[in-house]
Amino acid sequence: MDQLIVHGGATLRGAINISGSKNASLPILAGTLLTAEPCIIRRVPDVSDTNYMVQILSAMGADVERSSGTVRITCDGISDTAPYELVRRMRASICVMGPLLARLGRAVVSLPGGCVIGDRPVDLHLRGLEALGAKVEFEGGNIILTAEHGLRGAEIDLRGTHGPTVLGTDNVMMAATLAEGTTVIESAAAEPEVVDLADFLNAMGAKISGAGTSRITIEGVKELHGVEHTVIPDRIEAGTFMAAAALAGDGVTLRRVNREHLKAITAAIVESGHAVDFNESGDSCTIHRGGNLKGVDLVTAPYPGYPTDMQAQMTALLATTPGISVIKDTIFPQRFMHCAELKRMGADIKVDNGTAVVRGVEQLSAAPVMASDLRASAALVLAALTAKGSTAISRLYHIDRGYEHIDEKLLMLGANVERVKGG
Repeated sequence: MDQLIVHGGATLRGAINISGSKNASLPILAGTLLTAEPCIIRRVPDVSDTNYMVQILSAMGADVERSSGTVRITCDGISDTAPYELVRRMRASICVMGPLLARLGRAVVSLPGGCVIGDRPVDLHLRGLEALGAKVEFEGGNIILTAEHGLRGAEIDLRGTHGPTVLGTDNVMMAATLAEGTTVIESAAAEPEVVDLADFLNAMGAKISGAGTSRITIEGVKELHGVEHTVIPDRIEAGTFMAAAALAGDGVTLRRVNREHLKAITAAIVESGHAVDFNESGDSCTIHRGGNLKGVDLVTAPYPGYPTDMQAQMTALLATTPGISVIKDTIFPQRFMHCAELKRMGADIKVDNGTAVVRGVEQLSAAPVMASDLRASAALVLAALTAKGSTAISRLYHIDRGYEHIDEKLLMLGANVERVKGG
């Protein structure tokens, strides 16, 4: 298994391009199942999660061509069954349910495996699809959805225990595009990735309004057609490199970003004492490490609040920021596995009941550490950039799920990192 060795102490400077959004690409790739016509999706990041989604579509009979960020997909003669071997590797594969059900009237999808950052139930997805007229059965570890007489529009509330469900909103929205009548999703997720999916579906001929708010209305249409679409920038990758630049940078520029999507992340980094300057069009920003730093209080919340997917990276930044910081994760309260590893590097962090209290120390020191999930692994890379010595990060497959060539991008900025086989 690969390891990433980070030799601490290098100063980051220069410019990189931010990749297309992983979390927007996955449902958009699944959405190609809604038409038999060819779809061309641009800026799909080369990460293992998108590779799994492409493999799932291929295994179901789609014709897929992929070259340097562009994926061309034709879902002409497709099967209604998503194979367990591939589905179990990635939770987001559950979002093939909605489009399969809408187009074929039947979907067989394996129950996704557990998730290390806590239970992410699929019951909200199923509740939404049932409201549209689907019959739900469980057999041999599979969810079998059928809609013999087609789907019908309905009013659906998707509120979950920890706020709206992004993939659940995606699934129901895709299913409703071909349902008869009008569907209203209340308590819908308002994330930019949901808006990007709605823009993609509308370009295919869907009639969706209200995406980006908590109330989405979908008027069903008879069929959808092929389309070309460019995926939005990955706001979590952008936020991760913002944090890296604040930690170890001397003027780092990030291109292909979206200022609107980064408001909460930018505010947290500025509040801790660093400078973030956007260009006039808001698609590029330069981060300068501040001289007068202080701790911050952060509470994760659904968009437009501070994203849970940036909680671990900010913890790494605050570990060496003077003062006391308090970070509360209301969405995934168990999502603090990175803290134990940061403590191995000398961080002063106490975690209790979904809240981390971080007392900034002067410097971390290198230690062998292990990634437990995608964002935790990014936090360890950030911490290692300024740690004394060389940090070996194991289980690199976690970071490869969601960051496109992170080691190459860090090298472009002047970091001293190397990927080694084994470990």
